[in-house]
Amino acid sequence: MVNVADVCRYLESFAPAALAEDWDNVGLLMGDRQDSVSKVMTCLTVTNAVVEEAIAENVNMVVTHHPIPFKGVKRISTDSLTGSLLWKLASNGIAVYSPHTAFDSARGGINKQLADGLGLSDVKPLTPFELSDAESSEGLGKGRRGDCQPVKLGVLASTVAGFLQVTGLHVVGDPEMEVSRVGIGCGSAGEFIHSALRSGCQVLLTGEARFHTCLEAEALGIAMILPGHYASERFALETLATQLTEEFPDVFVWASRQESDPLTWME
Repeated sequence: MVNVADVCRYLESFAPAALAEDWDNVGLLMGDRQDSVSKVMTCLTVTNAVVEEAIAENVNMVVTHHPIPFKGVKRISTDSLTGSLLWKLASNGIAVYSPHTAFDSARGGINKQLADGLGLSDVKPLTPFELSDAESSEGLGKGRRGDCQPVKLGVLASTVAGFLQVTGLHVVGDPEMEVSRVGIGCGSAGEFIHSALRSGCQVLLTGEARFHTCLEAEALGIAMILPGHYASERFALETLATQLTEEFPDVFVWASRQESDPLTWME
């Protein structure tokens, strides 16, 4: 019988907590490691819809990219949104695990999956990690950068939209400009424009960025492709559900069917 500890060990094996940012909150955030697991659901973020689905489907464990709680809490009650979500999950014996930034920076993590999805070559971290074991550090680090055949920014943006299955996205820069090296930072990684520039990138793909970050990128001469925070990460939680199914064939695993992007593109 698979238990919570087994799932935690697997997740830790390819997205070790040591890869997470200092400010992050990763790992098993709630639950008993000895509890048995027959149903696991992945999601980008724990929301009311996700919690209700987990309860209705008798889920034992939720693997969420974004941690809950993210910051320390002094009380858990239904007086706050976070408290209410945690109370419902705990009351139904549902464990919660988050790999978050460890998953972003892992060898086969979200940023690498984005690079692979775009068919980039010579993919490397934008900011490599330097761990004690030099060999084990290879391929680990913040963001990614990779090369492609020279292509117009607008065409690359269309490729991104197709891979992420979005109907619209934002672009900073001239759609006619030519790019051949792409920087990547899933979620909200506008601060990567500087490391992307140092790595010779002409464009940075990230989910979202602040207005003034877009202005800074424009002034620095680096383009940006912004498909949305949700789109830039959610696909990887669907892939993770498949990986967990392969690792634990006796456990029913799926990506939340009720989760959706809170933002809608209007034509």
